[in-house]
Amino acid sequence: MNWTKAERYRSLRDVSALEMEVLRTKTAASPWRFGYHIQPPTGLLNDPNGFTYYDGEYHLFYQWFPLGPVHGLKHWYHVSSTDLVHWTDRGVALVPETKEDSHGAYSGSGFVVDDTLHVMYTGNHRTDDWTRHASQIIGVLRDGMIERRNVAIPDIPAGYTEHFRDPKVWEVAGTFYAIVGAQRTDETGCVVLYRSTDLNEWTFLGEVKTELEQFGYMWECPDVFEINGQHVLIFSPQGIEASGHRYHNIYQSGYLTGHLDLNTNVFSHGTFEELDFGFDFYAPQTTEHNGRRILVGWMGLPEIEYPTDRYGWAHALTLPRELSLEDGMLKQRPVPEMKKLRQGEFVNETDTYLEIDTPERYELELSSTGEDFELELMKTGDESLVIRYEKEARELTIDRTNAGEPFATEFGTTRTKVIDVTSLHLFVDSSSVECFVNDGDAVATLRVFPSDNEKRIRYVGAEASLVGWKYE
Repeated sequence: MNWTKAERYRSLRDVSALEMEVLRTKTAASPWRFGYHIQPPTGLLNDPNGFTYYDGEYHLFYQWFPLGPVHGLKHWYHVSSTDLVHWTDRGVALVPETKEDSHGAYSGSGFVVDDTLHVMYTGNHRTDDWTRHASQIIGVLRDGMIERRNVAIPDIPAGYTEHFRDPKVWEVAGTFYAIVGAQRTDETGCVVLYRSTDLNEWTFLGEVKTELEQFGYMWECPDVFEINGQHVLIFSPQGIEASGHRYHNIYQSGYLTGHLDLNTNVFSHGTFEELDFGFDFYAPQTTEHNGRRILVGWMGLPEIEYPTDRYGWAHALTLPRELSLEDGMLKQRPVPEMKKLRQGEFVNETDTYLEIDTPERYELELSSTGEDFELELMKTGDESLVIRYEKEARELTIDRTNAGEPFATEFGTTRTKVIDVTSLHLFVDSSSVECFVNDGDAVATLRVFPSDNEKRIRYVGAEASLVGWKYE
């Protein structure tokens, strides 16, 4: 379907109950709906937003265009959880209804002040000649809806284009800071900082000075936090050229570790590292509670058609991951609360060869001696997702060439990570796989769209232990 501007920029307020019911019926007919991931009721889901622990629950919002699998008028949808596993559907929380966000409530972050959940997000406005104007808006959550409080940052500072978005707010000793993704007028990417003491007046502090002066044309979805006394800057640069086994997706997400001096804006850091070496991961956001730093990402990418599109929906969010900084590297582990979904073992074997039937959704742990192996998931007929490790080359390869309905093949059908592998921790849902390597040393996230048949796993290689649990 070729969407017109008028169709893309319809508000949920203008949609009848009957039209939404037709869309829900179409979406429900999809064979690839998830079992335990956050997914949209209809339409398109993208960036996670406003991830905050507040009033005894984790609150998580996401970008949502309700009317189809395209990037149209962005609303915010709301879910909450006490355990990061079972999520309560809170419905739409932000409908763009002002001049400043007339063409979309873009991404932003959440923070708690005076026992109230606040958000700061980017309002996207288009003029009659389609010129973009971005402003940063603060809202508060009341009775399930985000109400606008004030336009905190109404304009773009000199030297930057209107690609200026995705504010992340944090507090240091009573002072609020906001980091914003930006594009310089020479069309290179960066992030900038603001400061406020009252959430009303925001002072532009300037650009965060990094060693990445020429690193893509736009940096989206920045996030800054501290672990073990070090700062971590996460962002999603656009326009990075592929290099070896790195940067093969249309856009990337990664991080820098080091020290951010809020007096000078200088960020002293190490090398840029990708957060996920899979096919379908972007725009992550984190929150903190009880000393735990938790990350959730968008399980998808912009500007790519997915097989679910024909059912009127697209994308999901990743499982929550707990972050730690160890030996200068950011490790990501599935939150241990995921064990609540285990419904009994379907496999517990140690062997050099194994082939068995699997449930539709499951968790699987593989422990090996570090020798060569090949693991096939979602195997049915000639289809399977292949995970292959070659010890001599130290290469772990994920191959979805024959893993069901193909898509995005112009970006390749394999992803490889150079790493010594001794274990994999896999989470398989109806149309996704998340693979944690060596207790969080690396992660690969990907979508896969298999045939609607009974599925199996097949393992061949050096002796390994495989333990798997059914999921509800």
